[in-house]
Amino acid sequence: MNEEAIRKLEAELRLAQLHSDVAALDRLIDDALLFTGPDGTLATKAEDLALHRNRLVEFTLHEPSEMQFVIVTDDVVVVAMRTHLAGRYQNAAFAGDFRYTRVWARRGESWRIVAGHVSAVPLKT
Repeated sequence: MNEEAIRKLEAELRLAQLHSDVAALDRLIDDALLFTGPDGTLATKAEDLALHRNRLVEFTLHEPSEMQFVIVTDDVVVVAMRTHLAGRYQNAAFAGDFRYTRVWARRGESWRIVAGHVSAVPLKT
């Protein structure tokens, strides 16, 4: 696996998030997903897809500015990124810079996200 292939998958994921494309998210996210949100809540794939399906999370802006990769094995890649996000979460508007860490694992012929974390980047004063 090369970095460029994972970079393309990250771009697909970004578009799926922006358009709440549940079919694409379903394809990119592993059934065993464990994802920690900015409030520390642990979410599963089913919960993540439901947020998009029910429009409880909507992204209007998703602009990555940094992306780093660690190739752990031929079948596991970790991505750390910074991105500027804006949108709504459960009817509350949000905007700011966030850091994501995602673990991509090859499952058969497909790469899927098996774990992730997001946290807000504090504003500098």
